[in-house]
Amino acid sequence: MEKREQIYEGKAKKVFLTDDPGLVIVDYKDDATAFNGLKKGTITGKGVINNKMSNLLMQKLEAAGIPTHFVEELSDRETLVRKVDIVPLEVIIRNIAAGSFSKNYGVKEGTPFEQPTIEFSYKNDDLGDPLINEYHALALKLATKEEIDLIKKYAFAVNDFMKAYWLERGVILVDFKLEFGKTADGAIVLADEISPDTCRFWDAKTMEKLDKDRFRRDMGGVEDAYNEIMGRLS
Repeated sequence: MEKREQIYEGKAKKVFLTDDPGLVIVDYKDDATAFNGLKKGTITGKGVINNKMSNLLMQKLEAAGIPTHFVEELSDRETLVRKVDIVPLEVIIRNIAAGSFSKNYGVKEGTPFEQPTIEFSYKNDDLGDPLINEYHALALKLATKEEIDLIKKYAFAVNDFMKAYWLERGVILVDFKLEFGKTADGAIVLADEISPDTCRFWDAKTMEKLDKDRFRRDMGGVEDAYNEIMGRLS
């Protein structure tokens, strides 16, 4: 597979064309950002961990019946994926109150929900990724009703799988963000990544944070937390 010119660089990844128009190469960086890019830094080794964790989890999710963009891991930092048009909706599933949910709604962090919640953000950096509902998404033509219904179905299925998977490894899945894409033939697939950048992971015994919150909140031990959560994978 021949790697060609770079077509995108985001906060955490670069994307390159290949000699196959239906496939691209994603290159994971160690750059870290928070608060819509207002806070910037580096988490040494993050790119390798996020790449390998995403790939392992996406393969497990494929086996569980959830289609993804994953094709092949090429190296520690690079993965071959199907080329998709990202649906401009960030999909957040929450099992426990934390982060912006606690801040916005005055709910004590750590409060469990009777059932998972789902929320959407409009993926638009200039607007600060504002929270929106399904009617907004339809009005903005970000996706069709059928696509949104399918995205919700997949997102809750990802949650069901991941909660059980991580709990077996002594980790509570607090919440996480997903992104979906459309393939050339219009199929909706899970895209982007699943990592300590996009999930909140708490140790089931100590409630220690094992994710990007350590960077956001200047808690220290960021690299150690990423390495610890990677070590729980199997």
